[in-house]
Amino acid sequence: MKGLILSGGAGTRLRPITNTSAKQLVPVANKPILFYGLEAMREAGIDEVGIVVGDTHAEVEAAVGDGRRFGLRVTFIRQTAPLGLAHAVLIAEDYLGHEPFVMYLGDNLLKDGIVPFVEYFKSSAPDALILLQHVPDPQAYGVAEIVEGRVVRLVEKPAAPRSDLALVGVYLFTSKVFESVRAISPSARGELEITDAIQHMVDRGLQVEPRVVTGWWKDTGKLEDMLEANRLILGTLERDVRGETIDCSIEGPVAIEAGSRLTRCTVRGPVTIGHGCELTDAFVGPYTAIYHGVVVDHAEIEHSIILADSRISGLNARVCDSLIGKDVTICRAEGRPLAYRFMVGDSSRIGVV
Repeated sequence: MKGLILSGGAGTRLRPITNTSAKQLVPVANKPILFYGLEAMREAGIDEVGIVVGDTHAEVEAAVGDGRRFGLRVTFIRQTAPLGLAHAVLIAEDYLGHEPFVMYLGDNLLKDGIVPFVEYFKSSAPDALILLQHVPDPQAYGVAEIVEGRVVRLVEKPAAPRSDLALVGVYLFTSKVFESVRAISPSARGELEITDAIQHMVDRGLQVEPRVVTGWWKDTGKLEDMLEANRLILGTLERDVRGETIDCSIEGPVAIEAGSRLTRCTVRGPVTIGHGCELTDAFVGPYTAIYHGVVVDHAEIEHSIILADSRISGLNARVCDSLIGKDVTICRAEGRPLAYRFMVGDSSRIGVV
């Protein structure tokens, strides 16, 4: 069985972060989102994985390499334009061949991984297995209608959903999916929808089985979902303080990598701090992930994700519920007149107190 991870989306809902970085490489709990999917594949006994990449292919390829450090053999498959999930399946046909495969959206996180679903698929051998979860806003997802345990209808982002069962971004297929992918036409938004391909499989009389995911699932395409995923993963953190701490109060599950130094700080876990960080006279509150090379002094942070090589300094209010990009400086400006000075990218959001 092979794996297929989709890592070609533009990440428009996470701009400006994704203006310069692949959304699948934004770290959650100090690990790029894409890496969770790669690890899930390996845990399920899959060691050959194709990754569909788009405009950010160079960054993704550099981050993943040949896959050896994940225990995988990775092949990159170029998608020249974002033409839909089913299009990604279509262009991967030569790589996948006649083997069954797991398709995993690279910006998704599943608490319990995919092991039980892969095992069931191998033992029961349906033509497709789709993962579902009850959601409060089904109109934002592909939605499945189930009658007596059977999939009867799938609709992508319906205006009037017939159920609250959203398609989780993990699908298991046999090679029979390729006939259906080739048979469908682009949707109104110009994409080959995976929901249409699965519906075609249902209409052909193939065995398409649903499974409801009971653990948490997060599509990390939005800031709120990314912060929630960060919170959920950090909730499983164990204390591991390897960095240097001087006159600090370290409380609860806190991980500090070697090569970081904290002076006169209070850190209340769960918190993870990467390597090469320098924190001075700072407070770091629960559910915060600080990536590598970050400097924080005379500032307070809580329930936030801070990306690499950023600096937060001299603030008179706490940073919270925030995603701060790479190499960002947020500091108090000295001098007169008192004024806010910004250099802000497209699609940014700033709250001022």
